[in-house]
Amino acid sequence: MPMKGPGFGQLVVLGLQHVIVMYTGCVTVPLVFGAAAGLDAATVAVLINADLLVAGIVTIIQGAGVGRILGVRMPVMAGAAFTAVTPMILIAGEYGLQAVYGSMLAAGLFGLLVAYPFAKAVRFFPPLVSGVVITVVGLALIGVGVNLVVGSDPEAADHAAPSRLALAAFVVIVILLVARFGRGFLAQTGVLLGVLAGTAVAVPFGLVDVSTARTADWIGVSAPFHFGAPQFPAVAVLSMCVVMLVLFAESTADLLAVAELTGRKLTTADMARGLAADGLSGVLGGVMNAFLDTVFAQNVGLVTMTKVRSRHVATVAGGMLLVLGLIPKLGALVAGLPQPVVGAAGLVMFATVATVGIGTLRTVDFDGTHNLLIVAVSIGAGMAPEVAPDLYSKLPEGVGIVLGSPVTSATLVAFGLNLAFNGTGPKGARDAEPVDVPA
Repeated sequence: MPMKGPGFGQLVVLGLQHVIVMYTGCVTVPLVFGAAAGLDAATVAVLINADLLVAGIVTIIQGAGVGRILGVRMPVMAGAAFTAVTPMILIAGEYGLQAVYGSMLAAGLFGLLVAYPFAKAVRFFPPLVSGVVITVVGLALIGVGVNLVVGSDPEAADHAAPSRLALAAFVVIVILLVARFGRGFLAQTGVLLGVLAGTAVAVPFGLVDVSTARTADWIGVSAPFHFGAPQFPAVAVLSMCVVMLVLFAESTADLLAVAELTGRKLTTADMARGLAADGLSGVLGGVMNAFLDTVFAQNVGLVTMTKVRSRHVATVAGGMLLVLGLIPKLGALVAGLPQPVVGAAGLVMFATVATVGIGTLRTVDFDGTHNLLIVAVSIGAGMAPEVAPDLYSKLPEGVGIVLGSPVTSATLVAFGLNLAFNGTGPKGARDAEPVDVPA
């Protein structure tokens, strides 16, 4: 008998929870890029609106699908990728913003072309490799959550203030209490209730900033090619195409994790449609002044926590992102949530992602193999630039860009070591036969 999915009201609540979990990470990318590129607040607001708009479109496509062309049809959320920020900043400084979005557009077309060939390489991402990648994604993102809790400015008067720590701890406690004592649908909304409760507590202390929401427009759409006609310097295009391949590797690991959670084993065609949606984000981002999107790992953690496996929840959440992208005032209101509250919720989600990766690694055969050494070296290589950001600062710029990303480093090392020690045989292979999964 088919599994009964959530009703409309539940879809809305669960979709909102997905949006809140990924929202800060999604808008952080344009904020960081805008600051590094020297853009004014109004221009950064344009980037944020475009970012949410494209993320919403790609998320809807991933959940609902477009025929046999686009979308994996699973409960995944798409959002702006941190991996692309550094290359974008370097391209902006060397060639200008027109080159940033021209190279992104070219990388998107490249992604659409190579999605199927890349998907055929899923056998090179057995649990040994995908488990390492997911674990490192979660571990690397923990720092993002902690920085939101303590504050990004060490010179600020409230940096790491006891009040910020107490507010974050309160949010985590609410999430734990809901998980422990909640039943049915209530137990699935722990993160949302934690954020709402934390925000309610923060209001009397003036920690909820609605000033931006008051001045924001009700309706606003980013104009195509806001910065002018796109330009395509060869070096910039090549760099962004490399970034696209790295995003494919990250999305592959996350898609495999969600497939495992939903009881589905992806076919090559399934994976290709999911990766093609990432490629489409580059095309849309290049035209609409947005960013390359990837499957958001923190939302994979949310699927793990809530055990809600309906792809329609993600589709509804994509619709919400689309609305936020069209109504800047609503987006600014969500952006005004207290950082310690969002950081605390993010901390739980990011750590959950790491445990999903650990769970995947539990299925790996470590007896009589070199797999334990492969995992150890890969995680070590991945986390090294996270704890020592200047580790590769003396190397050529291109090398530093690639190896400086924890996810990229871990992916390359795990991929290479698995091939070297296990080849493509049973120790490194992953079955890809399709099975039925409830909607």
